[in-house]
Amino acid sequence: MAEPSKVIHVRNVGHEISENDLLTLFQPFGVITKLVMLRAKNQALLQMQDVPSAINALQFYTNVQPTIRGRNVYVQFSSHQELTTMDQNAQGRGDEGRNIYDGCCQLDIQFSNLEELQVHYNNDRSRDFTNPNLPTEQKGRSSQQPGYGDVPGMFSPEAHGARAVGFPQVGVALIMMANAAAIAQAFGGGLPPGISGTNERCTLLVSNLNPDRIDEDKLFNLFSLYGNIVRIKLLRNKPDHALVQMGDGFQAELAVHFLKGAMLFGKRLEVNFSKHPNITQGADTHEYVNSNLNRFNRNAAKNYRYCCSPTKMIHLSTLPQDISEEEIVNHLAEHGTIVNTKLFEMNGKKQALIMFETEEEATEALVTKHASSLGGSIIRISFSQLQTIRENSQ
Repeated sequence: MAEPSKVIHVRNVGHEISENDLLTLFQPFGVITKLVMLRAKNQALLQMQDVPSAINALQFYTNVQPTIRGRNVYVQFSSHQELTTMDQNAQGRGDEGRNIYDGCCQLDIQFSNLEELQVHYNNDRSRDFTNPNLPTEQKGRSSQQPGYGDVPGMFSPEAHGARAVGFPQVGVALIMMANAAAIAQAFGGGLPPGISGTNERCTLLVSNLNPDRIDEDKLFNLFSLYGNIVRIKLLRNKPDHALVQMGDGFQAELAVHFLKGAMLFGKRLEVNFSKHPNITQGADTHEYVNSNLNRFNRNAAKNYRYCCSPTKMIHLSTLPQDISEEEIVNHLAEHGTIVNTKLFEMNGKKQALIMFETEEEATEALVTKHASSLGGSIIRISFSQLQTIRENSQ
């Protein structure tokens, strides 16, 4: 391993790999200041803003094989500490660098009359590299429940490298590019016990559901604990079966790992990878790709870190400032026996811990009451890894 440097040397860069593909691979780790494509050698040199950003990228890709368009690429520190003008001219673009191809397709670059460029979608025609969460132009039927519908500017599979039909296949060995840094931060550069990080299947088959009590939004509330949800389909010919399409293979693997065998509405869930690579949009699918309730649009590292199997304890946030414990208990009591509660304030915001008698009761409360209205606020519910409630619990 060469001495740490801002410059990263990438090998096995095939002709099908574009500059944008490489940018997508490394942008989660920091600002990229320079990129040189050495086409004749199937290599590239990429300069990060600082050495720590480059170190974070290489530490992550030591544990996860980076793959672009189905091709493994290999990364290491470059012997260069800085990319120079001479290095950049090695691309064969000429001193002015204005030709798309050598000797032809010369660019004519002028100042625009626009004061600011507005980009509304991340797709093959436009992209905002400062905001990977912009939606694509993909349209579909949204859930009919309030709060679950399309909200412009939120999660989209293309922006995160999801492998759905019509989306570009740009991935880091099966883990979404936009989440790579969050995963590395959440798990200290490694992966959680029992998670291989080698799965690329995004669609899950969930069976042994209670058809009388389950619906798409309840499944969304449960599976969105482990990643962003693209769409969900209840199988009408098999009422106790459903398909859930996650944002990427890593998030799907988390859901299988933590939810397999969980109890919900008197049934023990079976969660497995589906043979279908994605769920085809139709009248019987519910779309969540643009839902503002997808948890991993913000604070992805924190959400990964809190992933766990269902527990007896749930954590409530975004509560009204004047809420009381009695109001919270009344809101949740129909789902089981509440053993203990604690209402507290953190960073000026009201939060609560609620302990049920069983994991199944806590799970029912979560899937039913997450994103419900309480005192005029839409509350968020997740499982807590705390075993008991203490007076100083936060």
